[in-house]
Amino acid sequence: MTFAIAGRTAIVTGAARGAGLAIARGLAGEGANVIMADLDEAALERAAAAIAGSGGQVRVFAGDLREKLTVKNLLALAQDAFGGIDILVTAAHQGAATDPLAEEDRTLEDLLERNLLAGYRLCRAVARRMIRLHEGGDGDGDGAPAGVIVNLVAGAGLAARPDMLAASVSAAAMAQMTRALALALAPHRIRVNGVAPGGGADPAAAAGEAVPDGLARAVQYLASPAAAGVTGQIVTLGGILPEAPG
Repeated sequence: MTFAIAGRTAIVTGAARGAGLAIARGLAGEGANVIMADLDEAALERAAAAIAGSGGQVRVFAGDLREKLTVKNLLALAQDAFGGIDILVTAAHQGAATDPLAEEDRTLEDLLERNLLAGYRLCRAVARRMIRLHEGGDGDGDGAPAGVIVNLVAGAGLAARPDMLAASVSAAAMAQMTRALALALAPHRIRVNGVAPGGGADPAAAAGEAVPDGLARAVQYLASPAAAGVTGQIVTLGGILPEAPG
């Protein structure tokens, strides 16, 4: 059983700070080629410079991944810089308070678009690229894994919170999307799993806030050959995780 991911190419969204940054740093530290994606270009540049200074192979991509052209450009960067995509980690997540009795409150619609639909469309685009790169476009795979997708699920999706109704619903929907997508992509040898910080924690923790212990290690495990038989699962931190490599 190996946790090795050296030489593999990963896209990490929400990578300018918080959980996404911790994951990008962890993957790069294990020898993966990492593309850090986020809306905040200045924060991305600072974070990437620090990772590169430690020897990590990183590229940055700033843009709104709700836009189809932006997603296309992100995939093109991965292809041009590193020759393909092996791992996708969706760590971009927004949270906001909701007033369910206010007719003008559109927080639910907004967070479903930002947290669920944008993530789903990115997963779909990356999965199509993984399949095409692995199978050479002729449908003849060799049985090897075509890729791995790991979605971060806000802890709010594990237990309802009345003050964060929209965030709770969008997170729960992301968890269910992860399970369903795992079934849909299994015939194409793409594994799809999720990681949920325990205790209601938000994976999009702002800079300076604590990132749950073991988060980057959990993602590395799910992306590695050690998790070859794992798909459709939501790993909740605070439970039992594999021992760190080495």
